Amino acid sequence: MWDTAGQERFRTITQTYYKGAMGILLVYDCTEEVTFNNIQNWLKQIDAHAQPNVKKVLIANKSDMPEADKKVDPDRGRALADQHGLSFFETSAKSGFNVGSTFTHIATDIIEDL
Repeated sequence: MWDTAGQERFRTITQTYYKGAMGILLVYDCTEEVTFNNIQNWLKQIDAHAQPNVKKVLIANKSDMPEADKKVDPDRGRALADQHGLSFFETSAKSGFNVGSTFTHIATDIIEDL
């Protein structure tokens, strides 16, 4: 598992990670609009460098934050996921909410393809 935290400086090396990837978790911070907007860029990178059958999941993290702090409504995340044929999960890394379910989902998808 590789976590680049979306940092631009890792963009060139992540291209090599895509080649052997069986699953990719695209995570954005629902309290930061820019992280959601960057998902489109990551999807382009995946399309350019990953295998066509790679499993992808879109994740809205920090679901435990107060609604007033959220900049990206879950419906926008679901709509983006639907547009690209991705599964969508809301999670909280802090509380652990839905984290296990998300990993189980992508692992199951990968195993079913094998």
